[in-house]
Amino acid sequence: MDFGYFTLSDNHYENNTRSSNQFVADITAEALYADKLGMHSAWIGEHHFNSLGVLSCPDLVLAYVAANTKHIRLAPAVTVTPLHHPIRVAEQWATLDLLSNGRVDFACGRGYDRREYEPFHVSFDDNQGIFEESLEVIRALWVAGDRMSHHGKHFSFDDVRITPKPVQQPIPTYVGSFSKPSIELAARLECGLIVAPFAAAISFGGLKQVSDLYHETCAKHGTKPRRLMCSYFIHFADDKTEEDAARARQIRYYRECVIPALPGDPKTAPPSYRYFVDMVAKLAKVQPADLTENAVLLGSPARIADTLKKVEAAGFDEVILYFNVGQKPHGQVKDEMARFMAEVAPNFGAARKDAAA
Repeated sequence: MDFGYFTLSDNHYENNTRSSNQFVADITAEALYADKLGMHSAWIGEHHFNSLGVLSCPDLVLAYVAANTKHIRLAPAVTVTPLHHPIRVAEQWATLDLLSNGRVDFACGRGYDRREYEPFHVSFDDNQGIFEESLEVIRALWVAGDRMSHHGKHFSFDDVRITPKPVQQPIPTYVGSFSKPSIELAARLECGLIVAPFAAAISFGGLKQVSDLYHETCAKHGTKPRRLMCSYFIHFADDKTEEDAARARQIRYYRECVIPALPGDPKTAPPSYRYFVDMVAKLAKVQPADLTENAVLLGSPARIADTLKKVEAAGFDEVILYFNVGQKPHGQVKDEMARFMAEVAPNFGAARKDAAA
């Protein structure tokens, strides 16, 4: 099982003195450090207007990372495809794939915050349809041998060919999923899948159930299953004081960043987001003691490794780790990244040999 660095650039906190500029600089440094440590990948989220996170251009940050590394794979987590024209998305990530010599993993999703849609004048209520059509267009543009035309419900164009073409044919593509329709879409289009364990537990019962549903849906459509990934919050804690502080940090993230961003009102949540209403209700009530391995990796290296062994047994190929959650200091983030690769990753044979040396 592989391990990657992951961030949503959460910075929407009360009395927060950390500027968005400083946090983006920290994230960039952490992604470079992930390569140095031998992590497999760096996954950087897209957020706009400080609705939850502050990093709006993961493609540009990852281009900088690409220029300063040779090994680490580069991925958005995720590109909110309905906010962009699919031709432009296809061009941007094909270019990064060329510049990085084939190191792009492309991940896409709908997002979940109406406030990110409105300034772009994109329909939040109809974003499932926009998302599905966008993904099909992007992938078609990457593999088209000649000029192509498309006339759909949301996008229409004639005689288009993107340049440059990606090095990878195809670029590995993942759907970020909280719901059954997204899992089914990933299976139908032969995409990989990224899920959050806490959402998988709430919506499906756990990661194993997600894996089973994905593989069953692939069999139904006659498609080949691709890689399964999940994201985990992670905090090392060697005593009760450290564990209490980590739990409080995680709860603050849910209450100040996540709940305000999710569609939690049943009167205004679009039909394709109704599952978030129950999720928000549960997160609003969560207490520090309620944080289990379904939500967070927390404790000693041995305890963290034990949880990850269960993830591996459920059929997952990679875990991307959210170290810098909840205003965790940059120095502590780097210390925990190094500790993970030294004390946890070797249990899975997951460090690159050159980095280990």
